[in-house]
Amino acid sequence: MKIEKYIRDIQGFPKEGILFKDITPLLINPEARTNCLKILVDSLEGKKIDKVVGAESRGFFFGMLLAQELNAGFVPVRKPKKLPYDTISASYELEYGSDSLEMHTDAIKKGDRVLIHDDVLATGGTAKAVCELVEKLGGEIVQCNFLMELTFLNGREKIKEYPVFAVLTY
Repeated sequence: MKIEKYIRDIQGFPKEGILFKDITPLLINPEARTNCLKILVDSLEGKKIDKVVGAESRGFFFGMLLAQELNAGFVPVRKPKKLPYDTISASYELEYGSDSLEMHTDAIKKGDRVLIHDDVLATGGTAKAVCELVEKLGGEIVQCNFLMELTFLNGREKIKEYPVFAVLTY
């Protein structure tokens, strides 16, 4: 099955000049979704995972499925002031400024083996911030997983010290 058939290009979203990769068709199709999950799980063969960290918000979809499949805990990473308990934060640069992400302080225990998941690896800022959060709490990053990697944006360079896997590359 060709997973790329279930990724829809949307020209000019969220602004002119951007070609957005929409994963909605993948989420809608149970067979494609199951196949994609299998590819992601197979990339972790022989690796023990204690927690799956999903980045807001599209990282939650497959992040939760991965956690279920791996019998691991799921940890949401969110934008500021969206989590109700004590949090830690990490900032990252955007093309037009900066932003930050937060995680609960009790989400990762020292020595937890962690899989980080998001939908797209683009410039790498979000992924790097999530890695910083995990490591601040003493987690060991086993792998960073993505549905897609936009290689022309060189995001892998920001997280080059970690194993990276993407189902699709553009």
